[in-house]
Amino acid sequence: MNRLQLRSIRLVEVLAALAFLVIATITVFAIAPGIVPGAGGASGEWTGTESGPLGPADRDFLVKVRQAGLWEIPTGQQAQERAGSERVKEVGRHLVADHTKLDEQVRALAAQLKVPLPSTPTADQQNWMAELSTKTGEEYDRTFADRLRFAHGKVFAVVAAVRAGTRNDDIRAFAQVAVDVVMKHMTLLESTGKVDFASLPTPPPPSPNPSK
Repeated sequence: MNRLQLRSIRLVEVLAALAFLVIATITVFAIAPGIVPGAGGASGEWTGTESGPLGPADRDFLVKVRQAGLWEIPTGQQAQERAGSERVKEVGRHLVADHTKLDEQVRALAAQLKVPLPSTPTADQQNWMAELSTKTGEEYDRTFADRLRFAHGKVFAVVAAVRAGTRNDDIRAFAQVAVDVVMKHMTLLESTGKVDFASLPTPPPPSPNPSK
């Protein structure tokens, strides 16, 4: 066998090896679409965990639960000093107790799933806290009920969507707890009689052909 033939054989072997690697790579991504190896993963990535795939919506859910506690716990405490209504003070105590427990759970779960959590409220939440700190009595009661009811309505949509569609068992179980707490708080805030329902966002119109 001459040198030219040997080179041709080696070239064929190299090309065959490269083709095998390409096919293997394509097969991996076909079997596990969207799964990117890593510890916690960036916000737009899917990662594998012992309790199932963890996606961007799952991480966002944990972040929003954490941020809710960061402003609702101090605001519930503040209500004990500034609210004029005993009912508003009572609702504030429920918010403190429930979010304290929820915050412990979300921090533990986020640590387990390697999801970084914020340590400060959002800009909107900070603005609401600053606004409430200037009010007392009846004015405080109305602002407290409106801002918190609005905030709970927004987070309820997020939590419900994650509960309905997450692929992660731990996230699903925690979302069940969170959706119950958020629903409880919306009901409590409405029970104060201070919520201005006309100021809440209008629900989206139904689709023309709703699926069953």
